[in-house]
Amino acid sequence: MAIVRWEPFRDLVTAQDRLNRVFNETFSRFFDEGEGGLQGWSPAVDIFETDNSVVVKAEMPGVDPKDIEARIQDGTLYLKGERKFKNEVKKENYHLVERSYGSFTRSFILPTSVDSDNVKAEYKDGVLTLTLRKKEEAKPKIIKISGAE
Repeated sequence: MAIVRWEPFRDLVTAQDRLNRVFNETFSRFFDEGEGGLQGWSPAVDIFETDNSVVVKAEMPGVDPKDIEARIQDGTLYLKGERKFKNEVKKENYHLVERSYGSFTRSFILPTSVDSDNVKAEYKDGVLTLTLRKKEEAKPKIIKISGAE
């Protein structure tokens, strides 16, 4: 039997994401804005950890980077933005509108090992990538053992 490393935040983030999606899908039906598919949506997010950082990747195709706000407050990462519906064609000429538009908000509790003052953000090909560096004391340290060959 293989030993599997337990990642407590992975399960927490997955559960939070599922609950967010359930509430968004359920309540968006009741509070539909009625603008031909202009209802709330939520970008898909991947969160993973390396030795030096925690990385958050959020899919936001069609979102102008100027319409995205990312902030860290009290150990929580907040993503907020809007995908705007552009009337390139007259409204009556549309046959089908399946893509979701409108504003979104996501939040994620960060591990205490993250240095919130050392964050790099990049938006490329519709994906927002946030690299949150770990604090120096949280990085793994290799201890050299004397006498070992």
